[in-house]
Amino acid sequence: MAVQIQDVARHARVSVTTVSNVLNGRMDRMRLGTLRRVNEAIRVLNYQPNQVARLLKTGRSPLLGLLVPTIANPFFGSLAREIDERAQKLGYRLLLGNTARDSEKERDFLESLMAFGVRGVITTSSIVEQDHYRSFIERGLSIVSFDRKSSPHASLPVDYVSIDNFEAGRAATEHLLAAGHRAIAYVTAPAKTLSRIDRRDGYLAAMKRARLSAEIRVVELRVKTAFGDSDMSEVGRNVANEVAKTNPRPTAIVTMNDMLAIGMIARLHDLGLRVPNDISLVGIDDLYLDPLIRPAISSMRQPLPDIAQAMLERLMARLENPKLPTTELVFKPELIARDSVRTLAPIPSKRVRVGPAKR
Repeated sequence: MAVQIQDVARHARVSVTTVSNVLNGRMDRMRLGTLRRVNEAIRVLNYQPNQVARLLKTGRSPLLGLLVPTIANPFFGSLAREIDERAQKLGYRLLLGNTARDSEKERDFLESLMAFGVRGVITTSSIVEQDHYRSFIERGLSIVSFDRKSSPHASLPVDYVSIDNFEAGRAATEHLLAAGHRAIAYVTAPAKTLSRIDRRDGYLAAMKRARLSAEIRVVELRVKTAFGDSDMSEVGRNVANEVAKTNPRPTAIVTMNDMLAIGMIARLHDLGLRVPNDISLVGIDDLYLDPLIRPAISSMRQPLPDIAQAMLERLMARLENPKLPTTELVFKPELIARDSVRTLAPIPSKRVRVGPAKR
């Protein structure tokens, strides 16, 4: 039979109310001896509090939600780790859901999270439409949205945190231009999210600024699912087949993310093409895998520790005061140059500076 709170009270020779006060952190006027007896009783009896019952009584949950497109992409695994470590220090536990950027799946997850008493959620889908958040916010849910900027016409009290995705695409392309490349292609999964659109547009802006509009080549990949998040490396392998057949072949490629880059490098190697000798490559995200690949991948880094901290701070503030004005925090990506880019010729160019965003 499960140990009840009454058993703890009898063992510690105190009232049930006293045990409840200990469990809920109300110990400011409690005698030290009483507190020790209650904690010892909890330890000896191995009492496990009923979290659902505590929630119903106090209206407070020690849980936060995190919705990601898929944990199959190591980027979201790294982001979840950063958020979880910081949430634990604040006394919270994280519930994780994979949504495939599907608004109906997001809706179902949010419904389940609220049923468990969750009142703070971080979403990372970057999909254009967010109207399905409205009813949950009206019911008391606080939401921080990652990897997209706010819409000019948005009326939802949602806080936004992201990198400057336009700058990520632009700076990655500028890095290749500075290395003497002119035939630069951009590879992307379907541009159905705001972050993917911004990264692509950054590439286009850099190419046009360099007066290379005739060289622009955007390869939008076919994917098995609507957004292709779970099969990025496989899609990278497939596009490598197409690039290898292209005549003339691009000398360099910017990929929408690093999983695409990893898939491309593997397949290009199989086809006898070497990175960077035959094709240079820059990714976006800077996965922990990038230095381990051969060649190590040059990439635009997202400052995940700072991003995770900012999202949790904003979520805690909104949980405390849901009527706070909404905010938008945009972090500048950082170019991490490794071995996947070959310099063709020393062409003078203005050095790309990547620093803190100004907003």
